[in-house]
Amino acid sequence: MDKIIMKNMYFYGNHGVLEEEKALGQKFIVDIELFLDIKKAGVTDDVNETVSYAEVFELIQILVEKERYHLLEALAENIAQKVLDKFAKVLAIDVTVKKPEAPVKGKFDYFAVEIRRSKDG
Repeated sequence: MDKIIMKNMYFYGNHGVLEEEKALGQKFIVDIELFLDIKKAGVTDDVNETVSYAEVFELIQILVEKERYHLLEALAENIAQKVLDKFAKVLAIDVTVKKPEAPVKGKFDYFAVEIRRSKDG
């Protein structure tokens, strides 16, 4: 299966369980891999045979920056479902949501949730 990879998309959102996370917001980093057949796009050089990176980015940006979730799990799930629903050519998606500024005492790069969802269940 072919894939389109979109890595390290930075957004600012108000997700979290703690009130300060909801009020102040913080940085979130999203990685996705879209699984689809892009052979025809490669052969024909026709953008209509693939998925627009810009449209996928804009959808994710709205979900991260405009919506609010308590859990990274819920944010990741909604990203996956909305992308699968909106883009017919996408058969499956891997979503990773990273939270590099989680309110946890200690040194770390980030905490993250990674999921894979597909149209066939």
